Amino acid sequence: MRTSRRSDVDPFIVMDVMEAARAAEAAGRHIIHMEVGQPGTGAPQAAIRALREAMEEGPLGYTVALGLPALRARIAQLYGAWYDIDLNPDRVIVTSGASGGFILAFNALFDSGDRVGIGAPGYPSYRQILTGLGLTPVDLPTAARHLYQPVPSDVANMDLQGLLVASPANPTGTMLDHAAMSELIGATHSTGASFISDEIYHGIEYEAKAVSALNVSDDVYVINSFSKYFSMTGWRIGWMVVPEDHVRVVERLAQNMFICPPHASQVAALAAMDATDELEANLDVYRANRALMLDGLPKAGFDKIAPPDGAFYVYADVSEMTDDSRAFAAEILDKAGVAVTPGLDFDPVRGHQTLRFSYARTSQDIAEGLRRLKDFMDRR
Repeated sequence: MRTSRRSDVDPFIVMDVMEAARAAEAAGRHIIHMEVGQPGTGAPQAAIRALREAMEEGPLGYTVALGLPALRARIAQLYGAWYDIDLNPDRVIVTSGASGGFILAFNALFDSGDRVGIGAPGYPSYRQILTGLGLTPVDLPTAARHLYQPVPSDVANMDLQGLLVASPANPTGTMLDHAAMSELIGATHSTGASFISDEIYHGIEYEAKAVSALNVSDDVYVINSFSKYFSMTGWRIGWMVVPEDHVRVVERLAQNMFICPPHASQVAALAAMDATDELEANLDVYRANRALMLDGLPKAGFDKIAPPDGAFYVYADVSEMTDDSRAFAAEILDKAGVAVTPGLDFDPVRGHQTLRFSYARTSQDIAEGLRRLKDFMDRR
């Protein structure tokens, strides 16, 4: 049986690294996980209690396609608390994870063949989802001097129908300040292109609050998720904010593509939003881990890094050590027992000379991983 051209997407390399790490663990080895962008904590206890109570009250069936009204209202309330934005809950659309949000956004905004700019390095699934939908991802090579973020000159003369940015970014953890965000949105709109802001790492910031694209313009799409700050990766629940005249457009797509987001996850997510003490305690761990990484990675020889403003990643230039990051990551796993992600996932052209280190696990794991990395590099 034939397969479609749009199904010819690249693998998500970090998932292959996870499988290699799992196999090593199955063989009896103790592996330190610095490869996966997943909090080491589970969902807040309040979320688990709320779901248990809801399940005891009766069956959880379909919700309306846009999500539970109470959850949409609570998300809108978050924008007031975090960004001083008075957001109409009608503009909030609950999604099946941020991935569901990207699928809805790309379908709502673009036609087959449209060109969408994405910063490189960047989250690999942007490229693969765009490709799978018959769209054309356009890598915009970013520079360390710009904190690996796109700049307005990247947009000019590129014939783009859209630009997707992430702040804090994966894999670098760098952020756009208000001026940089404003300039990018202005440059994008001046060409008639649509602007999409991936804000799934908002809430995980260390020295300054992340700027939402909604602080600059209402004529944008914003995508967020409960996976990172709210520590609910496996629940597959997220949200998006769209202009008021796009709500019905996205609703029609959501009705047909997803019917609705998972009801159980929506119940849990609503309760999670008030678990502030537990969530801030998680953030304290990330903050401590960041300090460990910024101290320990240079001591291990990984000193070409852009210090992360948010998220829980460090992106390192390893061009002086290897020209094959995938083989280098495999060597680190084999000889040091530390799983890291080769940069090819994030930048197909330059990623053979970079690695991503995640520090989302316990501080004990991070300290042990750094010790192993130093020992490995000292012996290499």
